[in-house]
Amino acid sequence: MYFDAIAKIVSERTGCDVAAVKPESTFAELGIDSLDTVELLMSLEDEIGIEIELDQKVETIGDLDKFIQSKQG
Repeated sequence: MYFDAIAKIVSERTGCDVAAVKPESTFAELGIDSLDTVELLMSLEDEIGIEIELDQKVETIGDLDKFIQSKQG
């Protein structure tokens, strides 16, 4: 549900093609470190209009999408 927004922001931050961002892509594979993740989450909050309180480790883009969906009820 939030995958497209996540992929767009990852693409903007890393310079990779948005089509290269897959649900199974790990943040490490995409060149995103822990600092980048924090900045990515802030951009994502602005994009989708909800606060994201990341209280568990997410490894992949799909994991992040599922995490956000689970917090939205």
